[in-house]
Amino acid sequence: MKLKIAALALLSAVGLAGCQSQTAEVTAPAPCLAECQSAKFDKVGQEFVQDLWRQSPTWALYSGFYDYADQLEIPDAMSRASESQFVARWRARLMPYAQQPLTSAARIDLALITNMLDKMEWENTRFKSWQWNPANYNVAGPFARLMNEPYAAEEVRLRAILGRMELVPDYYSAARANISNPTLEHTELALLQNQGALSVFSDAMLTMALDSGLSAQEKGLFEQRFYIAKQAIQSHIGWLEAEVARLTQHGARSFRIGEALYEEKFALDIQAGMTAKQLYQKALADKSQAQQQMVTITEQLWPKYFPNTRMPADDLLAVRQMIDHLSARHVQRDEFVSEVRKQIPELVQFVNDSKLVTLDPDKPLVVRETPAYMRGFAGASISAPGPYDKHANTYYNVTPLDGMSDEQAESYLREYNHWILQILNIHEAIPGHYTQLVYSNESPSLIKSLFGNGAMIEGWAVYAERVMLEQGYGGYEPELWLMYWKWNLRVITNTIIDYEIQVKGIDRQRAMSLMVDGAFQQQEEAAQKWRRATLSQVQLTSYYSGFREIYDWREENKVQLGQQFDLQRFHETFLGYGSAPVKYIRELMQQ
Repeated sequence: MKLKIAALALLSAVGLAGCQSQTAEVTAPAPCLAECQSAKFDKVGQEFVQDLWRQSPTWALYSGFYDYADQLEIPDAMSRASESQFVARWRARLMPYAQQPLTSAARIDLALITNMLDKMEWENTRFKSWQWNPANYNVAGPFARLMNEPYAAEEVRLRAILGRMELVPDYYSAARANISNPTLEHTELALLQNQGALSVFSDAMLTMALDSGLSAQEKGLFEQRFYIAKQAIQSHIGWLEAEVARLTQHGARSFRIGEALYEEKFALDIQAGMTAKQLYQKALADKSQAQQQMVTITEQLWPKYFPNTRMPADDLLAVRQMIDHLSARHVQRDEFVSEVRKQIPELVQFVNDSKLVTLDPDKPLVVRETPAYMRGFAGASISAPGPYDKHANTYYNVTPLDGMSDEQAESYLREYNHWILQILNIHEAIPGHYTQLVYSNESPSLIKSLFGNGAMIEGWAVYAERVMLEQGYGGYEPELWLMYWKWNLRVITNTIIDYEIQVKGIDRQRAMSLMVDGAFQQQEEAAQKWRRATLSQVQLTSYYSGFREIYDWREENKVQLGQQFDLQRFHETFLGYGSAPVKYIRELMQQ
């Protein structure tokens, strides 16, 4: 009944009916001034979001909107057709507003929605990763969220899990029907992460249901669906194992997407007002500048650490020797996660004392080991609640090193040494991702909060590293600044290797050389980054792209305002516009 009411409400709001959805005439809004048109558009934007959640219940769930949490979308041809109809319907609905005067805030919301519709169509009809990327298919994440996030009473969450479990076998059947000519790399990742999915469908889930207040009938159905869903995952794992063996023996398509698709994806994802090639060329120029900063600091530190040894004539060799010497200072492998947890209060104290940005003590940050179903992509990440669920936990996921050999663990720990581990925590937590995403949820524009721009989000985290050191974090210790420049060089190199791997087709040996020889990274870190670059496209450019935009805008704003410039006010104003692309935030701040 609930779904029928929702469907009728949608038809009423959109003014469409059944098969007329793509052909119905759209009445242009009555003429009025920008404020008036923007008020009308805001209502349409709210209707768009509600329609989007009906179209994409899983996306809604991750945004903290749980009305459709019991619905598992089947990724089949019918769902893709439905998504195409959604795109066409909303393009028609929004078209009149593109020709009307709007306030800057409303115009930017319209641009964000339009970009999202363009991206949905592009991924569906042009990129088609649903065919070649088996890692797209994994049911575990939403189930884990429903189990662990107390957004409602336990019985409510268990009933959502119960409803969602019903179609797990159909989900994986559709996934296997979709997959055609996959890459080996994405198939291996899918295998790893679906094996991790079994940790979600564990005895703990079943016990939670059987010990709950569900009715006896519900408990019986829950147990039945639990075992069927678990068997569906295990069957899919078996199929993936066979696919990995087949692709390993007979070969697979390349993970590289080529220049045309890369430029298209860059334009849709980054929204930076430049091409991927232009950003790549900027990164090449900044690489030499970062290296020179490291040479200067190495010259300063050399007498302290090598008092009886002449510094090598080869500047980069000297930097490498200094970094290798300093990197021996790191935590023990079994203390890695606990050390991350220990540093968070220290960062909070510094940000508060320095008045860099106001932190909300009531928004919890939980450091946890990365769940098994999320591993295999990044060693550290943030899982943040959406604007509907803004008081829920933000999770700082840190992958323990227990799956590494002693040699791998030592290499990884030297990369995340005493100084760089602090920079990592600034980036991921305070005042990086965690802080930015808390502010994003408070944005008055739901559109700007929901449709986050990756370059703004990652760029802020990289910017946070710089501003913390500029304001005296670490006491201007040259060792910390040397490691900062090493980290910053890694950000720059991310852009270079991502472009060169996907567009220029460089091999693993060349990419490893760029990271190890050119950016002073440890072998294990470089190996993991190579793997990540084979599994994603464009995302690795977001760090450098967003950082350059934010930092350059701050410096320009300082000149514009002179003595009236206030760093905390700049940060809080900037963060107050949600997760919109930097170019749009800049435009709004200039007004």
